[in-house]
Amino acid sequence: MRTAGRPVIAIDGKTVRGAKGKDKKASHLVAALAHGTGAVLGQVAVDEKSNEIPAVRDLLKAFASLASAVVTIDAMHTQHDTAQVILGRGADYVMTVKANMPTLYKQLKKLPWAAVPSVSAVSTDHGRRARRAVKVVLAPSWIDFDGAAQVAQLRRTVTKKGKKTGEVVYLITSDRDADPATLAAWVRSHWEIENRLHWVRDVTYQEDKSLVRTGNAPRVMASLRSLAISLLRLDGHANIAAANRHHAPDPQRTLKLLQAA
Repeated sequence: MRTAGRPVIAIDGKTVRGAKGKDKKASHLVAALAHGTGAVLGQVAVDEKSNEIPAVRDLLKAFASLASAVVTIDAMHTQHDTAQVILGRGADYVMTVKANMPTLYKQLKKLPWAAVPSVSAVSTDHGRRARRAVKVVLAPSWIDFDGAAQVAQLRRTVTKKGKKTGEVVYLITSDRDADPATLAAWVRSHWEIENRLHWVRDVTYQEDKSLVRTGNAPRVMASLRSLAISLLRLDGHANIAAANRHHAPDPQRTLKLLQAA
Protein backbone atom coordinates (compact mmCIF):
# COMPACT_ATOMS: atom_id res chain seq x y z
CA MET A 1 0.00 0.00 0.00
CA ARG A 2 1.16 3.49 -0.84
CA THR A 3 -0.33 6.67 0.56
CA ALA A 4 0.84 9.90 -1.03
CA GLY A 5 3.52 7.81 -2.74
CA ARG A 6 4.80 6.35 0.54
CA PRO A 7 5.35 2.60 1.04
CA VAL A 8 3.93 1.22 4.30
CA ILE A 9 5.63 -1.66 6.13
CA ALA A 10 4.26 -3.88 8.91
CA ILE A 11 6.62 -5.59 11.37
CA ASP A 12 5.66 -8.50 13.61
CA GLY A 13 6.98 -11.80 14.92
CA LYS A 14 5.96 -15.46 14.80
CA THR A 15 7.12 -18.58 16.59
CA VAL A 16 7.80 -21.77 14.60
CA ARG A 17 5.93 -23.85 17.18
CA GLY A 18 6.60 -27.27 15.71
CA ALA A 19 10.35 -26.76 15.98
CA LYS A 20 10.57 -27.09 19.76
CA GLY A 21 13.66 -29.01 20.83
CA LYS A 22 14.41 -30.89 24.03
CA ASP A 23 14.69 -27.55 25.82
CA LYS A 24 11.08 -26.77 24.82
CA LYS A 25 12.25 -23.69 22.92
CA ALA A 26 11.23 -22.93 19.35
CA SER A 27 12.64 -20.57 16.75
CA HIS A 28 11.01 -17.16 16.68
CA LEU A 29 11.27 -14.92 13.62
CA VAL A 30 10.45 -11.27 13.01
CA ALA A 31 9.39 -10.21 9.51
CA ALA A 32 8.78 -6.97 7.63
CA LEU A 33 5.83 -7.12 5.21
CA ALA A 34 4.82 -4.55 2.58
CA HIS A 35 1.21 -3.47 3.08
CA GLY A 36 -0.84 -4.14 -0.02
CA THR A 37 1.51 -6.42 -1.94
CA GLY A 38 2.00 -8.86 0.92
CA ALA A 39 5.68 -9.35 0.03
CA VAL A 40 8.19 -10.07 2.80
CA LEU A 41 10.93 -7.45 2.70
CA GLY A 42 13.15 -8.91 5.40
CA GLN A 43 13.26 -11.41 8.24
CA VAL A 44 15.52 -12.03 11.24
CA ALA A 45 15.63 -14.65 13.97
CA VAL A 46 15.23 -13.74 17.62
CA ASP A 47 18.27 -14.65 19.68
CA GLU A 48 17.56 -17.58 22.01
CA LYS A 49 18.62 -15.54 25.05
CA SER A 50 16.74 -12.42 24.02
CA ASN A 51 13.25 -11.41 22.88
CA GLU A 52 11.39 -9.87 19.96
CA ILE A 53 12.00 -6.22 20.88
CA PRO A 54 15.73 -5.99 20.04
CA ALA A 55 15.19 -8.31 17.06
CA VAL A 56 12.84 -5.74 15.53
CA ARG A 57 15.56 -3.11 15.84
CA ASP A 58 18.07 -5.47 14.22
CA LEU A 59 15.66 -6.02 11.34
CA LEU A 60 15.15 -2.28 10.88
CA LYS A 61 18.91 -1.67 10.94
CA ALA A 62 19.36 -4.27 8.18
CA PHE A 63 17.72 -1.81 5.77
CA ALA A 64 20.25 0.70 4.46
CA SER A 65 17.41 3.18 4.12
CA LEU A 66 13.67 3.31 4.62
CA ALA A 67 13.39 6.84 3.25
CA SER A 68 9.78 7.99 2.80
CA ALA A 69 8.35 4.75 4.25
CA VAL A 70 5.90 4.39 7.13
CA VAL A 71 6.44 1.55 9.63
CA THR A 72 3.47 0.12 11.53
CA ILE A 73 4.14 -1.86 14.66
CA ASP A 74 2.07 -3.36 17.47
CA ALA A 75 1.89 -2.39 21.13
CA MET A 76 4.78 -4.61 22.24
CA HIS A 77 7.14 -2.50 20.17
CA THR A 78 5.99 0.93 21.27
CA GLN A 79 9.47 1.63 22.56
CA HIS A 80 11.60 4.79 22.57
CA ASP A 81 14.63 3.03 21.11
CA THR A 82 12.56 1.49 18.33
CA ALA A 83 11.15 4.91 17.42
CA GLN A 84 14.69 6.26 17.19
CA VAL A 85 15.81 3.45 14.89
CA ILE A 86 12.84 3.98 12.55
CA LEU A 87 13.49 7.71 12.35
CA GLY A 88 17.18 7.02 11.83
CA ARG A 89 16.31 5.03 8.70
CA GLY A 90 14.38 7.98 7.29
CA ALA A 91 10.95 6.50 7.95
CA ASP A 92 7.93 7.52 10.02
CA TYR A 93 6.31 5.28 12.62
CA VAL A 94 2.78 4.47 13.72
CA MET A 95 2.86 2.89 17.18
CA THR A 96 -0.02 1.55 19.25
CA VAL A 97 -0.52 2.17 22.97
CA LYS A 98 -2.59 -0.34 24.91
CA ALA A 99 -2.94 -1.33 28.56
CA ASN A 100 0.55 -2.88 28.49
CA MET A 101 1.78 0.71 28.99
CA PRO A 102 -0.69 1.73 31.75
CA THR A 103 0.79 5.13 32.61
CA LEU A 104 0.99 6.37 29.03
CA TYR A 105 -2.41 4.84 28.24
CA LYS A 106 -4.04 6.73 31.13
CA GLN A 107 -2.33 9.98 30.13
CA LEU A 108 -3.58 9.67 26.57
CA LYS A 109 -7.06 8.72 27.77
CA LYS A 110 -7.28 12.00 29.74
CA LEU A 111 -6.81 14.18 26.66
CA PRO A 112 -9.98 16.18 25.78
CA TRP A 113 -11.19 13.73 23.15
CA ALA A 114 -14.84 14.72 23.61
CA ALA A 115 -14.10 18.03 21.90
CA VAL A 116 -12.33 16.41 18.93
CA PRO A 117 -14.33 15.48 15.80
CA SER A 118 -14.06 11.87 14.67
CA VAL A 119 -13.83 10.16 11.32
CA SER A 120 -15.41 6.72 11.11
CA ALA A 121 -15.52 3.87 8.62
CA VAL A 122 -17.33 0.54 8.52
CA SER A 123 -16.07 -2.75 7.10
CA THR A 124 -17.73 -6.14 6.82
CA ASP A 125 -16.10 -9.55 6.31
CA HIS A 126 -16.70 -13.14 7.40
CA GLY A 127 -20.01 -12.22 9.06
CA ARG A 128 -18.37 -9.50 11.12
CA ARG A 129 -19.15 -5.77 11.02
CA ALA A 130 -16.49 -3.44 12.34
CA ARG A 131 -16.73 0.31 12.88
CA ARG A 132 -13.55 2.31 13.49
CA ALA A 133 -13.80 5.86 14.78
CA VAL A 134 -10.59 7.90 14.85
CA LYS A 135 -9.77 11.23 16.47
CA VAL A 136 -6.41 12.94 15.94
CA VAL A 137 -4.66 15.79 17.79
CA LEU A 138 -1.17 17.23 17.85
CA ALA A 139 1.16 15.33 20.17
CA PRO A 140 1.36 16.98 23.60
CA SER A 141 4.76 18.24 24.72
CA TRP A 142 4.96 15.57 27.42
CA ILE A 143 5.03 12.76 24.81
CA ASP A 144 8.75 11.97 24.91
CA PHE A 145 8.97 9.69 21.87
CA ASP A 146 11.44 11.12 19.39
CA GLY A 147 9.66 12.71 16.46
CA ALA A 148 6.13 12.30 17.89
CA ALA A 149 3.92 14.62 15.86
CA GLN A 150 0.36 13.41 16.37
CA VAL A 151 -1.59 11.15 18.72
CA ALA A 152 -4.89 9.48 17.93
CA GLN A 153 -7.71 7.69 19.65
CA LEU A 154 -8.97 4.65 17.75
CA ARG A 155 -12.27 3.16 18.89
CA ARG A 156 -13.18 -0.22 17.37
CA THR A 157 -16.69 -1.64 17.68
CA VAL A 158 -17.21 -5.14 16.29
CA THR A 159 -20.58 -6.83 15.84
CA LYS A 160 -20.70 -10.56 15.13
CA LYS A 161 -23.76 -12.80 15.44
CA GLY A 162 -25.56 -9.99 17.24
CA LYS A 163 -22.84 -9.64 19.88
CA LYS A 164 -21.06 -6.30 20.13
CA THR A 165 -17.56 -5.81 21.53
CA GLY A 166 -15.45 -2.68 21.74
CA GLU A 167 -11.87 -1.59 22.26
CA VAL A 168 -10.13 1.76 22.54
CA VAL A 169 -6.44 2.08 21.69
CA TYR A 170 -4.20 5.08 21.16
CA LEU A 171 -1.69 5.77 18.42
CA ILE A 172 1.51 7.80 18.31
CA THR A 173 2.90 8.76 14.92
CA SER A 174 5.80 10.83 13.67
CA ASP A 175 3.87 11.61 10.47
CA ARG A 176 2.74 15.23 10.69
CA ASP A 177 0.40 15.05 7.70
CA ALA A 178 -1.50 11.78 8.14
CA ASP A 179 -5.23 12.43 8.49
CA PRO A 180 -7.55 10.27 10.65
CA ALA A 181 -8.73 8.10 7.75
CA THR A 182 -5.15 7.39 6.67
CA LEU A 183 -4.07 6.42 10.18
CA ALA A 184 -7.05 4.10 10.54
CA ALA A 185 -6.24 2.46 7.20
CA TRP A 186 -2.61 1.95 8.17
CA VAL A 187 -3.54 0.35 11.49
CA ARG A 188 -6.12 -1.90 9.88
CA SER A 189 -3.78 -3.05 7.11
CA HIS A 190 -1.00 -3.71 9.65
CA TRP A 191 -2.73 -7.02 10.36
CA GLU A 192 -2.03 -8.20 6.82
CA ILE A 193 1.18 -9.57 8.30
CA GLU A 194 -0.89 -11.95 10.41
CA ASN A 195 -3.52 -12.80 7.81
CA ARG A 196 -1.42 -12.89 4.64
CA LEU A 197 1.87 -14.24 6.01
CA HIS A 198 1.73 -15.96 9.40
CA TRP A 199 -1.67 -17.58 8.80
CA VAL A 200 -0.58 -18.79 5.35
CA ARG A 201 2.63 -20.28 6.70
CA ASP A 202 0.63 -22.13 9.35
CA VAL A 203 -2.37 -23.28 7.33
CA THR A 204 -1.12 -23.61 3.74
CA TYR A 205 2.45 -24.68 4.50
CA GLN A 206 1.68 -26.48 7.79
CA GLU A 207 4.58 -24.70 9.48
CA ASP A 208 3.53 -25.42 13.06
CA LYS A 209 3.29 -29.14 12.25
CA SER A 210 6.79 -29.29 10.80
CA LEU A 211 9.16 -31.43 12.85
CA VAL A 212 12.30 -29.87 11.38
CA ARG A 213 14.25 -28.94 14.52
CA THR A 214 17.99 -29.31 13.96
CA GLY A 215 20.24 -26.26 14.10
CA ASN A 216 19.21 -23.40 11.82
CA ALA A 217 16.96 -25.62 9.70
CA PRO A 218 13.65 -24.30 11.19
CA ARG A 219 14.70 -20.71 10.45
CA VAL A 220 15.82 -21.59 6.93
CA MET A 221 12.57 -23.40 6.17
CA ALA A 222 10.50 -20.51 7.55
CA SER A 223 12.48 -18.11 5.36
CA LEU A 224 11.86 -20.30 2.29
CA ARG A 225 8.12 -20.33 3.03
CA SER A 226 8.13 -16.55 3.30
CA LEU A 227 10.08 -16.33 0.03
CA ALA A 228 7.58 -18.58 -1.76
CA ILE A 229 4.66 -16.50 -0.48
CA SER A 230 6.36 -13.28 -1.56
CA LEU A 231 7.09 -14.54 -5.08
CA LEU A 232 3.52 -15.70 -5.55
CA ARG A 233 2.08 -12.44 -4.17
CA LEU A 234 4.26 -10.38 -6.50
CA ASP A 235 3.11 -12.59 -9.38
CA GLY A 236 -0.46 -11.52 -8.64
CA HIS A 237 -1.75 -14.52 -6.71
CA ALA A 238 -4.22 -13.74 -3.92
CA ASN A 239 -4.80 -17.36 -2.89
CA ILE A 240 -1.47 -19.04 -2.08
CA ALA A 241 -2.94 -22.55 -1.80
CA ALA A 242 -4.47 -22.24 -5.27
CA ALA A 243 -1.20 -20.83 -6.60
CA ASN A 244 0.70 -23.81 -5.25
CA ARG A 245 -1.72 -26.19 -6.97
CA HIS A 246 -1.33 -24.22 -10.19
CA HIS A 247 2.47 -24.49 -10.16
CA ALA A 248 2.82 -28.05 -8.82
CA PRO A 249 2.10 -30.00 -12.05
CA ASP A 250 4.56 -28.02 -14.18
CA PRO A 251 8.08 -27.28 -12.86
CA GLN A 252 8.58 -24.84 -15.74
CA ARG A 253 6.02 -22.53 -14.22
CA THR A 254 8.04 -22.38 -11.01
CA LEU A 255 11.29 -21.79 -12.93
CA LYS A 256 9.68 -18.93 -14.85
CA LEU A 257 8.45 -17.45 -11.57
CA LEU A 258 11.96 -17.57 -10.12
CA GLN A 259 13.50 -16.09 -13.25
CA ALA A 260 11.03 -13.22 -13.22
CA ALA A 261 11.74 -12.36 -9.57
